Amino acid sequence: MSDVFFVGCGPGDPDLITVKAKKLIQKADVVVYSGSLIPEPILKLCKKGKLYDAAKLVREEIFDLLFKNAKKDKLVVRLHDGDPSIYGAIKEQIDNLEKKGIKSTVVPGVTAFLASAAALGMQLTLPGVTQTIIVTRAESRTKVPKREKISELAKHKATLIFYLSIQLISNLVTEAIAGGYKKSTPVAVVYRASWKDQKIIKGTLGDIAKKIREEKITRTAIVIISDVIDPKTYEYSKLYDKEFSHGYRKAKSKKS
Repeated sequence: MSDVFFVGCGPGDPDLITVKAKKLIQKADVVVYSGSLIPEPILKLCKKGKLYDAAKLVREEIFDLLFKNAKKDKLVVRLHDGDPSIYGAIKEQIDNLEKKGIKSTVVPGVTAFLASAAALGMQLTLPGVTQTIIVTRAESRTKVPKREKISELAKHKATLIFYLSIQLISNLVTEAIAGGYKKSTPVAVVYRASWKDQKIIKGTLGDIAKKIREEKITRTAIVIISDVIDPKTYEYSKLYDKEFSHGYRKAKSKKS
């Protein structure tokens, strides 16, 4: 029996795949991939293996494919977009495989919110603004605990990032404002981050819902709410301050 590899292939740009992920896909005997979320150039890396589109399968069928092929000592890759650990549903797959004596290995990938920040040319944390990033999703068919309601998370005034929520943008705005964000708080939406058809829409909590409706974006987008998008002011990092010492550098004297 062989391990099953849960592999993140990155946000969309084929060049953002890791070297390890690329090598595994090229050597794989079986690749079960996450439907249209995986770019065609990445699927083409699988030269000798058989491809299965997970979007057309139910949980039991996916598990059966992973288990039976790993049992035959084949190199099996469960290919996820972005990073497998973020909304990837890998826990249930790993646990079921373990019950059958199959081990799993997770290979991380660049996730969409990092590709979105790169597209925006922004820093997700800024001294004097926020040092905290909250990654979440809006409640829909998948419920969230009461303590994780948007209005509760908004109280922190941190950088608030949403996956799988663009279709609920009006609800996001209402809840974020109820939690304490001002209507003037900057919002950025990145549609299909790092793909060729990537689109960026910027606004505020006061107008972003209208802008998204006008652009007719209903899926595959990251929403970022934070003052770091367009900060009125911020502090310089202490790390490179001439008067700040650390294990690799002594503070310079005021005379220097």
